[in-house]
Amino acid sequence: MFITKKHISRRTILKGSGVTLALPFLEAMVPAATLLAQTAAMPKPRFVGCFVPHGMAPGYWVPSTEGKLDAVLPFNWKPLEPFVDRTVILSGLHSRSAEPPPGATGADHWVAAAFLCADKPKKTAGADVRAGKTIDQMIAEKIGRDNLMPSMQLAVEDPGANSSNCGEGYSCTYTNTISWSTPTQPLPMELNPQVVFERMFGDGSTADQRTARRKRDQSILDSLTGSLSRLRSDVGAGDRNRLDEYTEDVREIERRLQIAMKASATAPTDMGVPVGVPQTFDEHIKLQFDLLTLAFKADITRVGTLLFARDLTGRTYPECEAPTVGFHGGSHHGEDPKRIGELSKINQYHVKMLAHLIDKLANTRDGAGTLLDQSLVLYGSNMGNSNQHVHYDVPHVLVGGLNGKLQGGRHIAYPTKTVPTGNLLLSLLDMYDIHQDSIGDSTGRLTNL
Repeated sequence: MFITKKHISRRTILKGSGVTLALPFLEAMVPAATLLAQTAAMPKPRFVGCFVPHGMAPGYWVPSTEGKLDAVLPFNWKPLEPFVDRTVILSGLHSRSAEPPPGATGADHWVAAAFLCADKPKKTAGADVRAGKTIDQMIAEKIGRDNLMPSMQLAVEDPGANSSNCGEGYSCTYTNTISWSTPTQPLPMELNPQVVFERMFGDGSTADQRTARRKRDQSILDSLTGSLSRLRSDVGAGDRNRLDEYTEDVREIERRLQIAMKASATAPTDMGVPVGVPQTFDEHIKLQFDLLTLAFKADITRVGTLLFARDLTGRTYPECEAPTVGFHGGSHHGEDPKRIGELSKINQYHVKMLAHLIDKLANTRDGAGTLLDQSLVLYGSNMGNSNQHVHYDVPHVLVGGLNGKLQGGRHIAYPTKTVPTGNLLLSLLDMYDIHQDSIGDSTGRLTNL
């Protein structure tokens, strides 16, 4: 147990000039002579769901053997090698919910909304959309009720830029969000990191105040100097170090947002880039993931989702090894080995961005462990071989510890066209102590998970 002289509430926040600063976990938040399990130091579970369209290059992602993962992972998963002991690769799953309903056409490129609910979205181009309540929102109701933000929904691609919004009789809504609070209530995915940051720390200030502060390069921390100084004098050396690390993280993200804002202000008017959105995918997604890590660290939220791209996106990724290949065009590789190899390089680059988040979580202390110890990150797609528009043998990976509930270092292979992705979602809910008979198209729990 921790023995401390002072007890600071886990819900303590600092306030000043229209800003709020939630605090990371500090040892001073544990009452003296109190068991860890009875305090705010008790590990808090977190969840992240990440969706990528267009499947993965065949031959580049399925491990050659089932069971224990080798230290050297298949090409697409290589960025996760430093975390192989926390990684579970799932192969053979069938995303039936991404297939058209019986008697209907289309759906192949229009139902990202099915990823976290395993329900076939209703075919409609009108306002009467219907999918399913997603597991991130079920988990948020369980573990996020007391947080400033019960969940965060993030994206890195503007619905009106560089991608097709909707088609074949399906509403744009189904491609623009993967998070639904009810079967008829989609939640918007936030594109602008500046907006995310202000929701986390700018509560109480007006839009004009926030704009003025950004223009004069002032940090939200500047108005909290006195409060931070008093707090530092009341805690031990270890807590002071954690406070310093945390405030440096806040300042660094503010610095990057300032750069993004200035770059956006000089962008051509026909680009349609909102203020605060970085010009490159690489910086944009890293900033979104860093904000999510910061929100986990300060216990602002415990649940996050991120939409990597929208279906049919023609986006290229200059930082990857296939810098001129558009994502959707590259996914229709015609079974040409050279083009399959190019798609695999895009796939690996996306996993590299996922590894950025995993590394941040693994290196952020929280209580007696790290955020990765307490988190479960789900990353996957609703297509297998996208050239054939098939929705079986879809790639999924789980990374994290979830307070000891997930055993990593494994490849679990399921018989092809047999096990729906709903079984995975039902099993993940069990890990968060949410027990129900079914979800979407589930037929039971996953074996061996």
